[in-house]
Amino acid sequence: MTPEEQASFRLLRALQQHPEYSQRELAQAVGLSLGRTNYVLRALIEKGWVKIDRFMQSTEKVNKTAYILTPAGLHHRLMLTRNYINRKKQEYAALESELAALLAEEGEGARSKPVTGFGGPTQQ
Repeated sequence: MTPEEQASFRLLRALQQHPEYSQRELAQAVGLSLGRTNYVLRALIEKGWVKIDRFMQSTEKVNKTAYILTPAGLHHRLMLTRNYINRKKQEYAALESELAALLAEEGEGARSKPVTGFGGPTQQ
């Protein structure tokens, strides 16, 4: 997953859970700078994956903005989630095999007899 996809993935997840968040709150939630959050959010809006709803709380001024995932945005988020899960499964399998190999090496080392010399045990 590219850094751009990771940022999109994290923003889409946060928006799905908290559409009422401001850009500043989104930036804090996903660990991006405010400028980067704005950039990625604009790209998501341009692609049609997020839309903006503005709510009037008074007759003169828009006071609240909500970022809503479109059906295409939800589909894209699910695709990114599947890719993320598959990548993590592959990483987990690789770590499992590496751990098994290390444990096997450790077991072989424990079974080997130390070589003793004039000053005591030495390594081979």
